[in-house]
Amino acid sequence: MQRESSTHPPEKATPEETTLPTRRPQGCPFDSPAELADLRERQPLTRLRYPDGHLGWLATGHSTVRAISADTRFSSRYELMHYPFPGMEGMEIPPATVGDLTGMDQPEHTRYRRLLAGKFTVRRMRALTERVEQITAEHLDAMERQGPSVDLVQAFAYPVPALMICELLGVPGAVRRTFMERAAAISAPEATPDEQTAALTGLGVFFRELVEDKRAQPTDDVLSDLTTSELTDEELAGIAAFLLAAGLDTTANMIGLGTFALLAHPEQAAALRADPGLADQAVEELLRYLTITHTGVRTALEDVELDGQLIRLGESVTISNQAANRDPARFEDPDTLDLHRKATGHLAFGHGIHQCLGQQLARVEMRVALPALFTRFPTLRLAVPHEEVPLRTDMNIYGVHRLPVTWGEE
Repeated sequence: MQRESSTHPPEKATPEETTLPTRRPQGCPFDSPAELADLRERQPLTRLRYPDGHLGWLATGHSTVRAISADTRFSSRYELMHYPFPGMEGMEIPPATVGDLTGMDQPEHTRYRRLLAGKFTVRRMRALTERVEQITAEHLDAMERQGPSVDLVQAFAYPVPALMICELLGVPGAVRRTFMERAAAISAPEATPDEQTAALTGLGVFFRELVEDKRAQPTDDVLSDLTTSELTDEELAGIAAFLLAAGLDTTANMIGLGTFALLAHPEQAAALRADPGLADQAVEELLRYLTITHTGVRTALEDVELDGQLIRLGESVTISNQAANRDPARFEDPDTLDLHRKATGHLAFGHGIHQCLGQQLARVEMRVALPALFTRFPTLRLAVPHEEVPLRTDMNIYGVHRLPVTWGEE
């Protein structure tokens, strides 16, 4: 499908035109690119030159990003987008696969979302909380036996949410290791494109077989619940893949990068350790401060006036959630990590119809995992200099590839 384009003549570049800033300040792995703050201060909606030559927009202000995210005159369909990151110029971006809510608009998106929203109930979240506590304790025990040095990503940050996705989808215990290995291979930094493709293909087969099993013998999980709906097997397998993509890499990197941030701010870690009741606020502040899902794109379906600017039909708008969550107009002293801050209104989970469906599960996982980690290992610290921690600077979801940590006496 071709991108919709404006009937207006192309607009000439203006002196305010920019390209997307991506370089984070040296030595500041938790801060967004400084140029984003400069742009936000001057003009929260500015012209952006995309790598393929398209002249669109960049939104950096909190109110502006929030407004665009909630406005259905902007599309989330992949095939209509121009992408702000280099490397995809000239590529035809295919439409969203079946079940991928992120790349859909109404009414298709509404149909899927309505079926899924009721599955993330308070009762199910409470039941999953008990499993998060059990899984967390088991992995902390394993760390203690393996220690006193581990890669926190492999030992803790990845397996906890991976196993919770297994709980959510009802993946049988006998095949969970295979499932987790294939899921990990998709985003592994050392994986070749062929290995990633093979892992994706293997997961596709896995989910189709899982759907067949759930239809034959349903259990108490989201996928089994959905088999009673009008969704086809292909749609159910697609939704399972979507829930994996949306709920694993994100939460794993929030636990990993969140731990790194707390180790870099020991007074904040001490506050969390001293007051378990601080966990809820701590999670919201870490979500705001880190904003690992940092950048999104929308495309105008019609001419839209916003912030005194005319966004024309067919123009793409890059929304910088990380800049929005550091907007001083919304958050006082936004570049400071303060676990006592009430960070309500942050956009780490997005906003509008595409706000993260599984955000409550992600919160539960972080509320349990982070306090438990710092309580079990009060002397937890990096095992390498902070500048040697490998960061996911080239990925859509920011975080750490590895986090070597140690504990005990120095």
